Amino acid sequence: MQNKSLKIKFGKNDLVLETGRLAKQANGSVMVTYGGTVVLVTACMSRELREGQGFFPLTVEYQEKTYAAGRIPGGFFKREGRPSESEILTSRLIDRPIRPLFPEGLLNDVQVMAIVLSSDGENDPDIFALFGASAALSISNIPFNGPLAACRVARVNNEFVLNPTYAELESSDLEVIVTGNASGVVMLESRANEVSEDIYFEAVKFGMDSLKPVLAMQGEFCRLYGQPKAQVELKLVSPALIQKIESLSKEKLNEVYKLSTKEEREEEIALLLKDLEAKLAGEDILAADIQAGLHEIEKKQVRRMVVEENKRIDGRSFKEIRPISCEVSVLPRTHGSGLFTRGQTQSLAITTLGTGEDEQLVEALEGEKKKSFMLHYNFPSFSVGETKPVRGPGRREIGHGALAEKALLAVMPSKEKFPYTVRVVSEILESNGSSSMASVCAAALSLMDAGVPIKEAVGGVALGLVKEGNKEVILTDIAGLEDHFGDMDFKVAGTRSGVTAVQLDLKINGISLELLKKCLEQSKEARLFILDKISTALSAPRQELSSFAPRIDVVKINTEKIGELIGPGGKNIKAIIAATGASIDINDDGTVLVGSTDAAKSEAAIKMIKAIAEDVEVGRIYMGKVKRIMPFGVFVEIAPRKEGLVHVSELSATFVKKVEDIVKVGDEFKVKVIGIDELGRINLSKKQAEQAG
Repeated sequence: MQNKSLKIKFGKNDLVLETGRLAKQANGSVMVTYGGTVVLVTACMSRELREGQGFFPLTVEYQEKTYAAGRIPGGFFKREGRPSESEILTSRLIDRPIRPLFPEGLLNDVQVMAIVLSSDGENDPDIFALFGASAALSISNIPFNGPLAACRVARVNNEFVLNPTYAELESSDLEVIVTGNASGVVMLESRANEVSEDIYFEAVKFGMDSLKPVLAMQGEFCRLYGQPKAQVELKLVSPALIQKIESLSKEKLNEVYKLSTKEEREEEIALLLKDLEAKLAGEDILAADIQAGLHEIEKKQVRRMVVEENKRIDGRSFKEIRPISCEVSVLPRTHGSGLFTRGQTQSLAITTLGTGEDEQLVEALEGEKKKSFMLHYNFPSFSVGETKPVRGPGRREIGHGALAEKALLAVMPSKEKFPYTVRVVSEILESNGSSSMASVCAAALSLMDAGVPIKEAVGGVALGLVKEGNKEVILTDIAGLEDHFGDMDFKVAGTRSGVTAVQLDLKINGISLELLKKCLEQSKEARLFILDKISTALSAPRQELSSFAPRIDVVKINTEKIGELIGPGGKNIKAIIAATGASIDINDDGTVLVGSTDAAKSEAAIKMIKAIAEDVEVGRIYMGKVKRIMPFGVFVEIAPRKEGLVHVSELSATFVKKVEDIVKVGDEFKVKVIGIDELGRINLSKKQAEQAG
């Protein structure tokens, strides 16, 4: 079999593209190998359109098989189930940059599938799945304006690293996934520890420079092994129909776009569409074509206003942010809450504090890990005035939540400083532009309201772009229509000190680095303005936690005492939890976290822990329980598996003729340690404990 492959050095390892050996019935199939990580990516297109199809049905599926890392799945069925959050996010990572590169009017079903066949535990497969998607589509007969390429850039010890390992990412202060093509930057996905815009820009430039040789290699791969593109019918509205619709609607649209609110415009557009359908009813024109034609004219109108008239549909200047209001403590019984409203976008964020028992266990190819900070995003249909069935979170909700979580992760306190599990939920109550960035702002307010000691408040803003010929207009704080009809959705979140998260998506082939730099500068100005608004509601985290939140106390014990504290089969720790109702987490370094909403219960648990874990001290008073009675005294348990003898002479200040006259098994009383002999035997005194008061 002919070896259809190409290889190039890409960072620390060789990047290998191979086709013609696996999945040969797909329209396009590529195996990508990097180190010990192997991803198979296929692309398929339906031969015929679905009846009544009115949009481009592209689906992307990314799957991580546990066999790739040499493991068997957990659970009863012992096989992979529904996609994990990581798989969904990677599917979105592939979908976002390839979607704008398909020709307008393509309505055939296209499906891209990426399967991780091997994982070396060092290199994340996600960017190689994206690379493979571009290669599979480019060599297939599916119409696609590729190729594109992707890389991951990290900053470790102030140096940029190309395609860092998992270990290097752990110590990095900046991580950027850069996707680009011959036209420029196509997509960005980033998290950072408050780095400056200049450093961020240099990281993207480093990534784009690194992509040049692999783009050339992929171009050569396509030249050698690519198929001729299929002649597919593109469903475009005829220019004649568009011209006719424009003549019938131009005057009305001019009036519509003078209306100030989204609801008024939507209502008038719906009436206009009905009017057009009535006027064109006798001309054998499909209602879907009329709707598509009106959509094109709306797009043309909105963009013309921006480019030619220097006006936005709501009358704002290009850099102007819609009115903002911020509130905290809006809910009486939650641990923290924040309400952020910007124009017609509103996020209510609620913070809940928990203990180590509430941490999320994440199973991934690189191994298991625990998350103590989670941000979840919900987008109910009423937020845009619609009705639809309530389902679980979709890909959009998961993606927006992950972006907001990434934006706030940089300011979250360490587990040592704040030993709580933190969950923030953003409920989108209204939406008209960038609800994910509103979630960042609301979440920052909510965290500070809950008393979480975040380093600084985080704010976020979305920028748009209208590009016509050589004219490029950057729009700050884009509304829904500007996002829908514009060319870019550029989200930047951060503190006053620097950037914490960036996400760039385009509807055009790419943007230049020069334009990217302008966007970063404009976003900083907007972010600082938003942070000023946030600080008017709450300028710093509250000093006290909510009375409804659990209190977590930290106790340090000798690591050699951990086994003794736990007890055989967990007997001792279970007994403490049962007796006090407190939650207890024990770390390998001897840190014990005791959590409860009741201070008395926490105190009782701490005393019991110390009684077990600390060495018995001469002169110290303990609460003891009688275990055995002997003629010469009683044996009293002062801690699990720690007993001492109270001699008959130490039972009472008066003469004791018979021990049973004074105590019985099960009695509890205070005893004082009066000695420990060379064999470790403990001598106790009830009499001296009573005298000490």
